[in-house]
Amino acid sequence: MRTAISVRAGTDVTSVPDVQRAIERFGDRYLSRVFTQHELSCARGTDLVVASSLAARFAAKEATLKVLRPGPGPRDAVDWRSIEVRREEEGWCSLRLTGTARMLAQRAGVRDISVSLSHEGEVATAVVVALCGTNAQDETPTGRLASGVHGTSAGGTTENGEWERPGRGGHDKLGEG
Repeated sequence: MRTAISVRAGTDVTSVPDVQRAIERFGDRYLSRVFTQHELSCARGTDLVVASSLAARFAAKEATLKVLRPGPGPRDAVDWRSIEVRREEEGWCSLRLTGTARMLAQRAGVRDISVSLSHEGEVATAVVVALCGTNAQDETPTGRLASGVHGTSAGGTTENGEWERPGRGGHDKLGEG
């Protein structure tokens, strides 16, 4: 059985002032709809540093959607919080996908996914790269995501069914994650 491998990439640029204005205008309503508790806990410092960190995470969520390629219907609607940027103890960031984001990753045959974040001045950016694989014979996903391997360094599903990939990507410039 031959395995077809493809690479998907997504990138996004987000305005730090736009995120800062959304925080000022909508406060917790905005923050709790877009970001997980982990993401909010990683954004510490001055208002500008918090907005920069969250803008980079928002860019990562948008870049991830470009990789996952959801359809136009409500079945593929993705909750922003189902794409979580995790700050690893070693300093880099990784992605954790749950819910519809996880289902889309499975459908795409995502075997591995990495994220890199950056911000400078009024601009935040993120790049997401995914390695996808299917069996050419029957088009079913292959690899760790499809097989449900738990806790491997290459990623896999956790015990509660969430997909997680320990990151090898970069961290944002200010080190605030």
